[in-house]
Amino acid sequence: MITHSIPMRDALLEKIYQSMKTDSKIFFLSADFGSPVLDKIRLDFADRFINVGIAEQNLINIAAGLAIEGNKVFAYAIAPFLTMRCYEQIRVNLALLSQVRDMNVSLIGVGAGYSYVVSGPTHQCYEDISIMRALPSISVYSPADHISTGCLFDRLVSKKGIKYIRLDAQTLPVIYENPILNVEAGFNVHRKGDEICLLATGYMVHVAMKLANRLKNKGVDVGVVDIFDISHSCNNFLYEEISKYRGIVTMEEGFKGRGGMDSMILDYISNSDLEIRVKNIGVRGGYSFDLGSRSELHEKVGIGEEASLKTILEFHGSITNYCINNG
Repeated sequence: MITHSIPMRDALLEKIYQSMKTDSKIFFLSADFGSPVLDKIRLDFADRFINVGIAEQNLINIAAGLAIEGNKVFAYAIAPFLTMRCYEQIRVNLALLSQVRDMNVSLIGVGAGYSYVVSGPTHQCYEDISIMRALPSISVYSPADHISTGCLFDRLVSKKGIKYIRLDAQTLPVIYENPILNVEAGFNVHRKGDEICLLATGYMVHVAMKLANRLKNKGVDVGVVDIFDISHSCNNFLYEEISKYRGIVTMEEGFKGRGGMDSMILDYISNSDLEIRVKNIGVRGGYSFDLGSRSELHEKVGIGEEASLKTILEFHGSITNYCINNG
C-alpha cells in the first residue's frame, strides 16, 4: 500500500491492472481519458481495453453488452460527462437491465465537485451524487483519499450490480494512514466529539478534519465521520455512532437540498427514533463562472473553511441555547 499521496485514479487503476493479470473476465473501457497507469492496461491487455473516444453514451452501451456476457467491466470517464451526458443509457441499459440480468459494471468518474477547478462549471460536478442516488439499483461511492479508494476495489470487482465511484481529480493528502476500511459499514469514524458530529464525504472530509482542529481550539469538540458509501451507510452501525450527538452537520461538494448526501441523512433521521438536529453544508445557489482557487470558490458558495466554521459555530450556539431553554 502506497502511503504517500498519489491520485485516486492511479490507486484504483493499479489495482485493476494487477487483477487483470489473473482475471480474464475484467474489461476496461475509456472515453478517450488517460493516466500513466492506464497506458500499462492498454499495452498489456489490448484485447480487453477499449477506447470508445469522446462518446460516453457508447461507453455505457458497450459496458452493458460486455457485462451481459458475464464480464466484469470498468468504465472510465470525466465525472459530469460519465453521469449526465449518458444518463438515459445508464438508466435503461444498466440500472433497469441489471434488475433482470446479472451484471457487473463499475463506473469510474474523475472530477468530483470542484476538483477540475480551472475548467469551469461544465467540468465541475455538483449533481452526480443526487442523480446517481436517484437510480435505486446503483451503488454510489465517494472516497476521500487514494488509500480508501484502493480499499473499495474488492467491493467493485466482486460485487455484482452497477456501481458508481466518484474520484477527485486532484492529488489529496492521505487521511487513512491505517489502510483498514470497514466497507460493509459504509463509513469511517475519524474522531469522536461531544455534541456535534460532522458527516462529510469526498473532499469535504479534508475540510471537516481541519475544522475539527479549529473548533477544538474554540472549545467545541466535534466528531468527524467519512461517509464513503452514499447508498448503504445509513444502517445500525451509523445509528450507534450518531445517536449520542445532539446535532449533525452534513458536508458535501454538491448542491444543497437537491437529493444529495444531505437528503439521505435527513431521510434516515426522520424515519428513525433519533432526536437529532441537522444542518446541511452544501453548494448554495446556482452555477458560477467565477475564477479562483478551489478554496476561494468554496467560500463563495458556502462550503469553504471560513464559511463552514461560521455555520457550525452558529449551529452549535443554537443547540446550546435550546438545551439551556429546555432544561
